[in-house]
Amino acid sequence: MRALRAVLVVLLADTVFVQALMMWALATDPEDGSLPLTPLRVITILGMVSGQVALVGVWRLVTMVQRGTVFSRAAFRYVNAVIGAIVAAALLWFAVTALNAPGQRADPGVTVIMGGVGLAILGCALIVLVLRMLLAQAVARDVEAARMQAELDEVI
Repeated sequence: MRALRAVLVVLLADTVFVQALMMWALATDPEDGSLPLTPLRVITILGMVSGQVALVGVWRLVTMVQRGTVFSRAAFRYVNAVIGAIVAAALLWFAVTALNAPGQRADPGVTVIMGGVGLAILGCALIVLVLRMLLAQAVARDVEAARMQAELDEVI
């Protein structure tokens, strides 16, 4: 668990660093006209926010695992946050793809590949959604087991 937490801390620090660079670039570096830099920088900042939301959600879930409370209704809040962050990241990637597409008219393959990457990001959200459904089944079974244990305790 310590290694996972260390990775999460490094990733969170990296995203904050990138956000700071993008904010500085927004304030000091004018566009030269070759690319729409301001929208790309804003999308980068928002993408880092979505990553941070996912990282915090994973951190909270790891904490719940360590405490033995992950099989509870409270875990769904964090899993939903992770799913939402991944979907937001995919939508932001599609926005980058749309901004980049006009410059790729001669070679639309780049845009197609970028669209495929966006679909892959959405696929990650679907995988987490499946894991959420498994968590829901585990929580339901845990509740049922607790109910049955309570009934058995009454009998004994």
